[in-house]
Amino acid sequence: MTQAHQERLQADELPAGSVVSVLLEQHAKIRELFEQTAEARGAARRRAFDELRELLAVHEAGEEIVVRPVTKAAADGKIADERNHEEKEAAKELAELESRDISSRGFAESLAELESDVSDHADAEERDEFPYLLSAVDQDTQMKMGARLLKVQRAAPTHPHPTAAGSPTAQAVLGPFAALLDRARDAFRKPADG
Repeated sequence: MTQAHQERLQADELPAGSVVSVLLEQHAKIRELFEQTAEARGAARRRAFDELRELLAVHEAGEEIVVRPVTKAAADGKIADERNHEEKEAAKELAELESRDISSRGFAESLAELESDVSDHADAEERDEFPYLLSAVDQDTQMKMGARLLKVQRAAPTHPHPTAAGSPTAQAVLGPFAALLDRARDAFRKPADG
């Protein structure tokens, strides 16, 4: 059984749409996208990598803006600070990865390093933060936090148009990870409407 499958089983045991359920589903999808990116070639690799970048941006921004202010109360903020530091390091790795030729050996090696770091980060969240969210945050707040995460995830483009794959112009429009992350953060900061 894959780790992604285990995360989905854990998510299924929680109320649908709760913050931890949403994050577990995102972790599972991120793991699958890393695998798809590593295995694919050509335009299929570009599409998988673009989808991975978009989901990482939405996921990271959601954790930073929705989850970390709540988990900052745990362990004098140390856990939240450690996770934020890991995310900043992963963003740097991803920025470097974006500069590589997607068909190069260097890309594959850097992708494997990033996958390992992101996997370790997700494991730490599941071990250190999720139990706190489940035990110290009331159900209503968990559902509201999950709804915020889902709202932005649904609004974010997760599948670049097929004609954008491999196009320098389209890639410039999609922008580097830092720009994707900024757009995701902006989406989380917009006032909730309904």
